[in-house]
Amino acid sequence: MAEAGTMGPPVGVEVEVESAAASPLTEAAIRTLDLIGAVAMLIVLSPLLILLAATIKIDSPGPVIFRQRRLGKNLEPFPVAKFRTMQEGADTAAHRAHVERMISGSENGARPMVKLERDARITRVGAFLRRTSLDELPQLWNVVRGEMSLVGPRPPIQYEVDKYPAEAFRRFAVRPGLTGLWQVRGRSLLSFQEMVALDAEYVDRRSLGLNLKILLLTLPTVIHGKGAA
Repeated sequence: MAEAGTMGPPVGVEVEVESAAASPLTEAAIRTLDLIGAVAMLIVLSPLLILLAATIKIDSPGPVIFRQRRLGKNLEPFPVAKFRTMQEGADTAAHRAHVERMISGSENGARPMVKLERDARITRVGAFLRRTSLDELPQLWNVVRGEMSLVGPRPPIQYEVDKYPAEAFRRFAVRPGLTGLWQVRGRSLLSFQEMVALDAEYVDRRSLGLNLKILLLTLPTVIHGKGAA
C-alpha cells in the first residue's frame, strides 16, 4: 500500500481540475464504451486471467492481486488493482527516489520515463507481466466500477503528485485510463514533460472518436513493445 501522504497538490500550488467536462452525450458515450469494453474483455480474457493468476501464485508467495492507492479524477484516491509483479512486502523507497529524480531532478523532468533498472523486487513472472503490460488487466474492474476509463492519463501515486509542477494537475480533470496518448506515442521513450503535454492534449481533445482511435493503436503498441523498457 502506498504511503498516505498529503492528499492533493503540494502546499502553495493552485490548480483547477474540474474544467474539462465534455457534453453530457459525449460523457454518456464514453462511459458506455468503457462498460461494454471492460465487461467484454473480462469475459473474453477470463481464461488468460486465470492462467496468469495461477502462474503468479506458483512463482512466488503472496497474493495474486496487488492493490495500491492512486489518485484519480479530481485527485480522488482509489485502490488500483494490478497483478502482483514484486515480492510481497517490497519496499517502495527505491521507486520513490527514482520517480522523484525523473520529475524534479537536475534535468527538470526532461529525462525519459524509464523504469527502475535492476529492480530486485520484481519476480520472474512479474518481469514478463510488466514487459507485456498484462499486469494492468485487473484494472478492467476499476473501469467497471467507474474509477477509471479505458482511455485517460495513468493514475499516479501520492508521492509522485507531491513533486508535480502546477501544469501537471490538468491531467486530473478526467478519469485515469488503462491506455492513453502517452502509451501509444512512446511511453518510457518520452520525458515527464512530454507525458504531461500529451495528457493535457488528451484532456482538451477528449471525445469518443479519439478514445476509439487510441484503443485501436494500443494493441500494436503493446505487441511491438514500443517504450516498454
